[in-house]
Amino acid sequence: QLQLVESGGGLVQPGGSLRLSCAASGSILRFNVLAWHRQAPGKQRELVAAITSGGSVNYAESVKGRFTISRDNAKNTMYLQMNSLKPEDTAVYYCKVSIGLYTYWGQGTQVTVSS
Repeated sequence: QLQLVESGGGLVQPGGSLRLSCAASGSILRFNVLAWHRQAPGKQRELVAAITSGGSVNYAESVKGRFTISRDNAKNTMYLQMNSLKPEDTAVYYCKVSIGLYTYWGQGTQVTVSS
């Protein structure tokens, strides 16, 4: 059973930056898709960014140009660099890895953007 642990969340002012990390308990090389999702209070969980094993990336329109997803296979870790943060980015952020029918989620990390 793969375990994912997110870190890096916190309180930041509008316009600030945070980098989220997601450390896996095993190799992430075999997973087709690594992704970050988020869920704001009262809203459905949504995809923020995804990166495939081939290196293709995909971003939600709301974060394009501000967020960057990356992976370090040697460290079994994925990242989400978040710049120019806005109050509407406030949510619990979850990392997810998938291959075929298998999907694993992290426990989530809170990001709050407020002055």
